[in-house]
Amino acid sequence: MFSKPEIDYLKSQLLARIATVNSKGQPDVVPVGLEFDGKYFWVGSHGQEIFFRGMKYKNVNGGNNLVSLVVDDLESVDPWKPRCVKVYGMAEVMDHEGQFGPGKYIRVTPKISWSMGLPGLNLKKGEFREKTMHE
Repeated sequence: MFSKPEIDYLKSQLLARIATVNSKGQPDVVPVGLEFDGKYFWVGSHGQEIFFRGMKYKNVNGGNNLVSLVVDDLESVDPWKPRCVKVYGMAEVMDHEGQFGPGKYIRVTPKISWSMGLPGLNLKKGEFREKTMHE
């Protein structure tokens, strides 16, 4: 699914942004704590009461399971070197024992990904690597 440089980068990151959509089509993006297990992304909260109040939970639990996820940072500002992995995926609420302890998490199954700026991908500056995931 993901290359070794992408997996190494994703496993080194603890924050991401996830975009969900409500029943009226309004997108909502929010920074989240993130775990990547090599196949799935796990999004939780440091408290279950906070998790259940959040729009991401309400949107996914309400049947809007298409999500977009971005993991990004700056390797350097001089020279400017952004790094990122963007994912389109399917989300579902599941039980998980993760970085915030046991409870409900959003599990994102990646379907398409784009990566840039990661060492080892051998891309030109500003070029993205696009990949469609197959299970």
